[in-house]
Amino acid sequence: MTRALGIDFGTSNSAAGFMQDGHPRLITFNGGHTTLPTTFFFDYETRKTLLGEPANQALLEGLEGRFMRALKRVLGTTLMHEPRQILNTRVTFVDIIARFLRHIKTQAEAQTGLTFEHAISGRPVVFHGTNDPREQQAEDDLRACYLAAGFTEVTFVAEPEAAAIADGALVDGDGIGLIVDIGGGTSDFSLFRSHHGAVDILANHGVRIGGTDFDRALSFGEVMPHLGKGSLLRDHFGPGCFPTPNAIFNDLATWEKIPFLYTAQTQRKVAEMLKQAEEPQKLSRLADVLRDELGHDIAFATETGKIAANGNANDPLISLTTVESGLTVALPPAKLTEILSPFGDDMRQGVIDTLDIAGLKADKIDRVIYVGGSSLLTVVSDAVKTVTPNAAHSFSEVFTAVTDGLARATDRPI
Repeated sequence: MTRALGIDFGTSNSAAGFMQDGHPRLITFNGGHTTLPTTFFFDYETRKTLLGEPANQALLEGLEGRFMRALKRVLGTTLMHEPRQILNTRVTFVDIIARFLRHIKTQAEAQTGLTFEHAISGRPVVFHGTNDPREQQAEDDLRACYLAAGFTEVTFVAEPEAAAIADGALVDGDGIGLIVDIGGGTSDFSLFRSHHGAVDILANHGVRIGGTDFDRALSFGEVMPHLGKGSLLRDHFGPGCFPTPNAIFNDLATWEKIPFLYTAQTQRKVAEMLKQAEEPQKLSRLADVLRDELGHDIAFATETGKIAANGNANDPLISLTTVESGLTVALPPAKLTEILSPFGDDMRQGVIDTLDIAGLKADKIDRVIYVGGSSLLTVVSDAVKTVTPNAAHSFSEVFTAVTDGLARATDRPI
């Protein structure tokens, strides 16, 4: 039997599901989990491509290969269609993402005995920004990935709209709700009216800010100075010094740009800076990171530190022991709030803009539903609460709402 499969292809994690006996059924992956890390590892020894948790484990175990994450943020850019040599094969990012989507399709068909030819795919309200010329290209790129994965038809549903479908299917009565969907790469807002299970979308709005941007801000501000950012280089042509260029540190702090730093050209550039360094220990760490390809280890450590600081753990820190024994960066909650506060301002403005689009006053919102792991950051909810003080705030379906809604959408006329 041919069916439609709902797929939430995320920047950090992905999931899939469909309707069975009137309820969403989510597909399981390694270890019975209903989410799959959106990660790739190209193993140089076995010549295999590992996906999800096995890719993460290969990175942690230090296997020889190339790790990639946050490829959703590449959609709509020229990088998507540039052939590159990986495991002796010329591939594009369309090919790479298609492998991931094909894996989800194969798992779903193996578990259910069904054939899934139609994908109901979540998509952010904006990939890059309102009126950005790359918007349509990003959707076209994602459609191309699904078709290359073996699907014959693709329908897109805005991710917060999917979450609203899931919420409306569970809530009786009338009301106006706001979905705040903070993903790895975008933040989306949807206002909806529910009436006895039916959902009407009143307004969608989004900005290109997500969890990977939070990680980047933390890494660039707190980690990169330990690798030489902001340190001084002696001038070759006379007395005086000048600061290290920020470009390498910016890319090293950005999930999707890390794999492109491991080139001989970049290593030569760092070697030259090391000769001029006023603080050679720091630039030496940077050289080690590039030589040993530790960029993603740093990114994961930053993400872990962020979660610990947000959860008010005792003495939260970012551990850089893979770079140097005993090297850590303290990250008290107050520092986390300070660094991420500008993003809180963006969240607040996002809600205000969504209300303006719908022509609604904030006091009309009955409830706010948070979606996505990054929505658990205090800076996000604190910002939204300043705009919606009378609403009830729900975090109960943070990790499943979008997938549940896409699964439910497989039973709806599209």
